[in-house]
Amino acid sequence: MTKNIALISGDGIGIEVIAQARKVLDSVAKKFHHSFAFNELLAGGIAIDKTGKCLPESTLKACKQSDSVLLGAVGGPKWDTQPKDNRPESALLRIRKELDLFANIRPAKIFPQLKDASPLKIEILQKGIDFVIVRELVGGAYFGEKKIEVINGEKYASDAMSYTQSQITNIAKAAFELALKRKKHIVCVDKANVLDSSRLWREVVEYVARDYQEVSLEFMYVDNAAMQIVRCPSQFDVILTENMFGDILSDEASVITGTIGVIPSASLGHTKLGMYEPIHGSAPDIAGQDKANPIGTILSAALMLDLSFGLKAEAEALQQAVIKVLDSGYRTLDMMSEGMISVGCEKMGDLIAQNI
Repeated sequence: MTKNIALISGDGIGIEVIAQARKVLDSVAKKFHHSFAFNELLAGGIAIDKTGKCLPESTLKACKQSDSVLLGAVGGPKWDTQPKDNRPESALLRIRKELDLFANIRPAKIFPQLKDASPLKIEILQKGIDFVIVRELVGGAYFGEKKIEVINGEKYASDAMSYTQSQITNIAKAAFELALKRKKHIVCVDKANVLDSSRLWREVVEYVARDYQEVSLEFMYVDNAAMQIVRCPSQFDVILTENMFGDILSDEASVITGTIGVIPSASLGHTKLGMYEPIHGSAPDIAGQDKANPIGTILSAALMLDLSFGLKAEAEALQQAVIKVLDSGYRTLDMMSEGMISVGCEKMGDLIAQNI
């Protein structure tokens, strides 16, 4: 198989973690006789520095022509003074919108080797953490109408959390299809006691559920869900929610697994073209110091192999390579514990590539 992969290293540690993911994908290609062609593209702060734009049109065009997009991270304090439509994060929002990547899939699963790094009590961890957050990605407050104006002599700001029936239907179907492959249970998270948009979510999700009788469905307010994720994460299988709630809850979920550095994500639409990225940021404080954890990016590559390319055996081989390295006691700084072997970003990539 030959696939064209758009590589967006971005900013900060994105450059380092993408290099390791590419290294591991080269090992997968060699082992399984595939050919992966990498197209390195600019987006984020580095694109602003080199072109003046956070997302050059050439990058967007190349992404659309690729089989998949693999992203490191974008952003940093250096570009905080940019206009809001040219901030590094705006590049991601536009890519998602232009590629119609409406579904963000973020697994929250704890590696047994990293239990000591989790802030949760051992009796909670013993019940297991293995759920997926399905987050709507192109609607809600992040894309709704925004205003800053002066009314009666004082500034007034507003962000519209707006959704259409079709947007909710698309993400709900994605969640139900995923639930069918898991434990057949969905918790839809909203704030229907306060928000009209959430009440529409409930109406549409209940309608979609009629076509998925095998899947059990319940609703939970977002404040309760935030509490339940740390109190009893084992109760969740698939969490379906809107854009902003999903952004917050998925970051919370990443922390309970021990380290944000190992969590991958996939952004998908109606086609096989997806964008894959770790959920951590650009971490400019450690950039260039070989301290980053590349596992989240490498596991994002595994999701790409599975979901966009249909290479399930290759994805499993990559995941097993990560487990072998962790079993051998190797740890990057963010997940280091007593008795383990400390390695840098590049060495961790080498070890995983060698274990494919």
